Amino acid sequence: MKILEKVLILGTGSAAIQIAVNLKNNLECSVGIAGRISARSQAFFAELFENNHKLCAYVQNKEHHLMSGECVIDHAFVGYDAVNGEWDTMIVSVTNDAYISVLKQMDTGILRCVKCIVLVSPTIGSHRIVSHFLQQSGCTAEVVSLSTYYAATKGENSAIEVLTKGVKKKIYLGSTSKNSDAARQLIDWLRTLGIAAELTRDPFVAESRNISIYVHSPIFMNEYALNYIFGEDGTLKYAYKFYPEGPITQYVIHDLLMQWEEITGILNGFNVERFNLLQFMNDDNYPVRTESLSREDIENFTSFSAIKQEYLLYIRYASLLIDPFSIPDANGRYFDFSAVPIQKVYQNEAGYWCVPRVPNEDYYRLKILQGLARNLALGTPTIDKMINLYEQKLSLFALMHRDSLLSDDFALKSLDEELTFVCYED
Repeated sequence: MKILEKVLILGTGSAAIQIAVNLKNNLECSVGIAGRISARSQAFFAELFENNHKLCAYVQNKEHHLMSGECVIDHAFVGYDAVNGEWDTMIVSVTNDAYISVLKQMDTGILRCVKCIVLVSPTIGSHRIVSHFLQQSGCTAEVVSLSTYYAATKGENSAIEVLTKGVKKKIYLGSTSKNSDAARQLIDWLRTLGIAAELTRDPFVAESRNISIYVHSPIFMNEYALNYIFGEDGTLKYAYKFYPEGPITQYVIHDLLMQWEEITGILNGFNVERFNLLQFMNDDNYPVRTESLSREDIENFTSFSAIKQEYLLYIRYASLLIDPFSIPDANGRYFDFSAVPIQKVYQNEAGYWCVPRVPNEDYYRLKILQGLARNLALGTPTIDKMINLYEQKLSLFALMHRDSLLSDDFALKSLDEELTFVCYED
């Protein structure tokens, strides 16, 4: 059964555009894009229609040339409720906290005809949330989770152009269907892009192989980072720099390790084996030189004491203040790899205050993890601490700006529906 002949992409962001170009050029399938009605998507659809459905993807580095190209998509739908026709596969390229709200806007008759739904950037448990929602709607589609989006892509000169700055070395996939032919077809497609792909035995395994789950919340949901995100200090702060230029301290590293332990306990409840965090960071994401971290220390990370594990993680972040594999300039300076600015709260085109995707999406991830832990009767003091601090800062900002327009980002999340789906036993 071919599942990549008629593909609908849900979302109009940079990742959606890159995916559309790759699908159209590598598989020559019928591709459609649907997006919500908003000021940003209005600009996208206006340019798309003006340019006869053309999309463009550029790359920053020549070695990623397989990602570049342009294409003409076959269908475009302004609003998810406007989607019509029959689709083999829907690729959901929106933030993972929006999966259910997006699917709810679609005609159930269309959903019931879909064979496969692919989650591009899920969190732990997303496949269960989506699968059980679909079952409730009478849809029997297979759900495939990718570990994460396969590139680092941003908008370029216009709403229909993107620039890809980096490509993941490896992507993991997990399916709700055993012996998934759909997952194998997706793996074959990813390999045409030069990306290694591995099918895991379970979607929980694939969803757990996203570095953001382990890194973002300790780095962005601490006192230093949140005071900057929600405060009035206009001096740039950098996510991956050490205090005082950025949030990284011995305490952040401690929380990173403790959160990994808590997530490991949750995953164990779903029969996911403990994995080596440092090796995953190094081998599947950003490596450091062996002069900084020995191979022996990386491979034996899980066997060490907590204090040595913290020490090795601290070394890793210190070693990535610069890109250790970049070419130094005439002054011996390497590329400033850690100079990633922390984004502050902002007002959108309609004047509403919004929280940046990081940490807004990480708040959702932590609430799902907290709910899973409680269902398994597990304690999560580190996760609880980060959620409580984030909600305090969120509420304080909302109180201080009570006379301003506030987006839904400032609503405290209960996630009752999602947690019912994710904790439901098949």
